[in-house]
Amino acid sequence: MIKPFPIFSISYLSIHHQNRLIFVHRICMNMPPKTRTIRQKVIISASPEDVYDAFMDPKKHAAFTGGEASGSSEVGGEFSAWDGYITAKNLDLKNGQKIVQEWSTTEWPDGYPPSRLEITLKRVPEGTELTLVQSKVPADQADDYDEGWHEHYWNHLREYFQKKRKKKAAMKD
Repeated sequence: MIKPFPIFSISYLSIHHQNRLIFVHRICMNMPPKTRTIRQKVIISASPEDVYDAFMDPKKHAAFTGGEASGSSEVGGEFSAWDGYITAKNLDLKNGQKIVQEWSTTEWPDGYPPSRLEITLKRVPEGTELTLVQSKVPADQADDYDEGWHEHYWNHLREYFQKKRKKKAAMKD
């Protein structure tokens, strides 16, 4: 299949000048915004259900990120994290298995649609293999978000579950 690129829109503007009607022909190039896809795979030492809950429960999300979170854990509901920096709409949710959201931040450029965030969770001997695919990320920001997932999510999530294990172990003693 051949895709026409760039896409053109043609509009006409009528102008009256000295009692004469003049048509001005304009051609505008409607170039789609440049985007990239982020792909990551990490291991989290916790069950897929616990990882899912940490993401989707606003109190747990705030506990591991350190930023305020609020919202719904229902399909069609909205979710906000990091004190409103991140906003998302839940598209598909399967407890302990999958999170799919429309996702953007307060730094999202004008004219860009939300990205599509897909997180899949798979039980492995070490805990959970988390696979992230975030498509339609503004190309100029993709490297920052790629790094941000590690710095602000995976590292914090690992620390959160490590603290929970230590607390649980201390209670047994």
